[in-house]
Amino acid sequence: MNDPQPAGRAALATADNRAPAGPGPDLRARVRAYEAELIAFRRDLHRHPELGRQEFRTTRLLRERLVRAGLEPRVLPGGTGMVVDIVPAGTPTGTPFLGFRADIDALPIDDAKTDTPYRSTLPGRAHACGHDVHTSVVLGTGLVLADAARSGTLRQPVRLIFQPAEEVMPGGALDVIKAAGMAGVGRIFAVHCDPKVQVGRVGLRVGAITSACDRLLLGLDGPGGHTARPHLTTDLVTAVARMAAELPAALARRMDPRWGVSLVFGRIAAGSAPNVIPQHAELEGTVRCLDLAGWREAPEVLDELVGRIAETHRAKWALDYHRGVPPVVNEQESIAQLEAAMTARFADAAGGPVVEDTEQSLGGEDFSWYLEHAPGALARLGVRGPQEKGVRDLHQGDFDVDERAIAVGVELFSSLALEHGRI
Repeated sequence: MNDPQPAGRAALATADNRAPAGPGPDLRARVRAYEAELIAFRRDLHRHPELGRQEFRTTRLLRERLVRAGLEPRVLPGGTGMVVDIVPAGTPTGTPFLGFRADIDALPIDDAKTDTPYRSTLPGRAHACGHDVHTSVVLGTGLVLADAARSGTLRQPVRLIFQPAEEVMPGGALDVIKAAGMAGVGRIFAVHCDPKVQVGRVGLRVGAITSACDRLLLGLDGPGGHTARPHLTTDLVTAVARMAAELPAALARRMDPRWGVSLVFGRIAAGSAPNVIPQHAELEGTVRCLDLAGWREAPEVLDELVGRIAETHRAKWALDYHRGVPPVVNEQESIAQLEAAMTARFADAAGGPVVEDTEQSLGGEDFSWYLEHAPGALARLGVRGPQEKGVRDLHQGDFDVDERAIAVGVELFSSLALEHGRI
């Protein structure tokens, strides 16, 4: 890990009077000039994690820093998250923006790290998914590109999106879109930390890189009764057990297997006494899908299947299906731009491949909602240190990163804006 000096907010006041940024070697110098500050900023966020739509402190710190850089952030109506535009002088009205998105919220879990000075100070809250890194990358991109706009080397308008509530449902991407945050954006990029990828590299994939993820709550009701006379009532325990056992397989048989639809239940509840047939039972779980077509079809098919099973048991039923997120489907041209920028900026120095193929994840990511409005791509940012033993997985309390990844992300995004990104 890098050890920036000094840490904390005091380091944020020194970064605006340096040489202007531009393409080529000057870009790396500008990124490196901000690196210690950005690491300190990330550590500050890591010490003070905030849950979805509660990111008031994070939003305030970001706004203060961007204002000092000469920018004009627009905080979202909910008071957390913001959008900020960087528009070169003389840009014609209506020129589309190149967008960069960061998610700023933390997870409701304990920070299990015991040997880091920047571990969370708040019980039950931790940046265990790398959102503090994503936020620092997009902040650094904004600082570099603000310099570039002043020096005349930024040729296209850029929009930075600091999104709240990626980890909750419905995700904060919908807040941004509702507030017109995607209006005028012609292409959008994001990164997500990947603890399996070495620092200095990115994982790329054309097409779906994450999966759809929805939640469902199935309620079954009947008159209840004595277990000695199940034929006179609705045996809800048997009905809910059959639902849990048969629905996943029935759904899989009704859907195209290439869609990779997976229904898994995480909670079942029915009854409170061994000799009483209950009046209510519940099943709760998730539906994940690798393909956009399957995601769109799954609710209707499930509704039909639930009805058939419930009817055989004379049970009343209600299916509460919560749309989560569609898959993130990376556009080919956007992936080509990411690969070109990454290779041009890092291949010679690395002495080896800096872009690697990556697999589709079954995890959900609400960056997908932006791709309903503009083409774009999500890249997996390598955060694994060269001496790291084992893999600290995402959403684990001991998750941490090699902080050199922040400068890699800033240089990649800045290169897209200045050299390789096109609408």
